[in-house]
Amino acid sequence: MDMQVKTTTIPGLTYSVQVEEVNHLDPMGGLICYLASLYRIDPKTSARTLLRRSRIPGAAVDMQREFARDGIQAFRRYQSA
Repeated sequence: MDMQVKTTTIPGLTYSVQVEEVNHLDPMGGLICYLASLYRIDPKTSARTLLRRSRIPGAAVDMQREFARDGIQAFRRYQSA
Protein backbone atom coordinates (compact mmCIF):
# COMPACT_ATOMS: atom_id res chain seq x y z
CA MET A 1 0.00 0.00 0.00
CA ASP A 2 1.19 3.47 -0.82
CA MET A 3 0.31 6.63 1.10
CA GLN A 4 1.22 10.01 -0.35
CA VAL A 5 1.05 13.36 1.44
CA LYS A 6 1.34 16.56 -0.59
CA THR A 7 1.57 19.92 1.17
CA THR A 8 1.21 23.26 -0.61
CA THR A 9 1.68 26.59 1.18
CA ILE A 10 0.16 29.74 -0.28
CA PRO A 11 1.94 32.77 1.22
CA GLY A 12 0.05 35.89 2.15
CA LEU A 13 0.80 39.27 3.70
CA THR A 14 -0.87 38.65 7.08
CA TYR A 15 -1.17 34.84 7.06
CA SER A 16 -0.39 31.81 4.95
CA VAL A 17 -2.75 29.08 3.85
CA GLN A 18 -1.62 25.47 3.75
CA VAL A 19 -3.37 22.79 1.72
CA GLU A 20 -2.54 19.23 2.77
CA GLU A 21 -3.62 16.38 0.52
CA VAL A 22 -3.44 12.69 1.53
CA ASN A 23 -3.87 9.87 -0.99
CA HIS A 24 -3.83 6.25 0.18
CA LEU A 25 -3.57 3.79 -2.71
CA ASP A 26 -3.89 -0.01 -2.83
CA PRO A 27 -1.17 -2.14 -4.52
CA MET A 28 -3.03 -1.96 -7.84
CA GLY A 29 -3.10 1.87 -7.73
CA GLY A 30 -6.76 2.16 -6.73
CA LEU A 31 -7.74 4.93 -4.35
CA ILE A 32 -8.50 3.70 -0.80
CA CYS A 33 -8.70 7.06 0.98
CA TYR A 34 -8.44 10.74 0.05
CA LEU A 35 -8.42 13.70 2.41
CA ALA A 36 -7.75 17.37 1.68
CA SER A 37 -7.30 19.73 4.64
CA LEU A 38 -7.06 23.52 4.52
CA TYR A 39 -5.20 25.30 7.32
CA ARG A 40 -4.51 28.93 8.24
CA ILE A 41 -0.90 29.39 9.39
CA ASP A 42 -0.24 32.00 12.08
CA PRO A 43 2.93 33.90 11.04
CA LYS A 44 4.06 34.55 14.62
CA THR A 45 3.62 31.09 16.13
CA SER A 46 3.40 28.86 13.01
CA ALA A 47 0.30 27.31 14.58
CA ARG A 48 -2.11 25.69 12.11
CA THR A 49 -5.85 26.28 12.41
CA LEU A 50 -8.08 23.90 10.47
CA LEU A 51 -10.49 25.75 8.17
CA ARG A 52 -12.01 22.95 6.10
CA ARG A 53 -11.67 19.28 5.16
CA SER A 54 -12.93 17.38 2.16
CA ARG A 55 -12.94 13.73 1.14
CA ILE A 56 -13.85 14.50 -2.47
CA PRO A 57 -10.88 13.55 -4.72
CA GLY A 58 -9.33 16.64 -6.30
CA ALA A 59 -10.69 19.04 -3.67
CA ALA A 60 -7.21 20.38 -2.86
CA VAL A 61 -6.80 21.71 -6.40
CA ASP A 62 -10.18 23.45 -6.15
CA MET A 63 -9.21 25.01 -2.79
CA GLN A 64 -5.91 26.29 -4.21
CA ARG A 65 -7.61 27.70 -7.30
CA GLU A 66 -10.19 29.50 -5.17
CA PHE A 67 -7.49 31.16 -3.03
CA ALA A 68 -5.48 32.17 -6.09
CA ARG A 69 -8.57 33.69 -7.69
CA ASP A 70 -10.37 35.29 -4.71
CA GLY A 71 -7.64 35.84 -2.11
CA ILE A 72 -8.91 37.24 1.21
CA GLN A 73 -12.57 36.81 0.23
CA ALA A 74 -12.03 33.04 -0.09
CA PHE A 75 -10.40 32.98 3.35
CA ARG A 76 -13.38 34.83 4.88
CA ARG A 77 -15.82 32.34 3.29
CA TYR A 78 -13.91 29.37 4.72
CA GLN A 79 -13.51 30.99 8.14
CA SER A 80 -17.24 31.70 8.51
CA ALA A 81 -18.36 28.24 7.29
